[in-house]
Amino acid sequence: MRKARKTDLRTQFGALVFRVRDGKTQVLLITTRRSHSWSIPKGWPMGGKTPAESAAQEAWEEAGVKGTTYNQPIGYFSYFKTIPTRRGERPVPVMVSVYPLAARKTRNVFPEADQRRRKWLSPQKAASRVREPELAQILRNFDASQLL
Repeated sequence: MRKARKTDLRTQFGALVFRVRDGKTQVLLITTRRSHSWSIPKGWPMGGKTPAESAAQEAWEEAGVKGTTYNQPIGYFSYFKTIPTRRGERPVPVMVSVYPLAARKTRNVFPEADQRRRKWLSPQKAASRVREPELAQILRNFDASQLL
């Protein structure tokens, strides 16, 4: 195999956090730290954790949510993440595998509470707030009743 370059495609794992209230599905969006745009909790692979477990860990760190994680991804989306380099910053392509997570506990004190906002929305409203078209499609098509 050739040596990987920093501009090669990277992988992240994301959590589509959801709950059902009064028979209606809600999904949780959080703001990103740099641009404050809306997205889902996501992050890099973690040693010793499955992709779904990594997504669940991100849901805790970034959104203060614990719950039941499903091991099958429900979709994928791509985006460019800006990373620091010696000469400034560079956009790197990232592919995110999205795992559903049924919220059981939501806490107000969590590792990144002072860096992010969070909001429960219908899947349709959430889809209209995210920047990534593929993530918007995942949100529009999400049906919690197929998981519960």
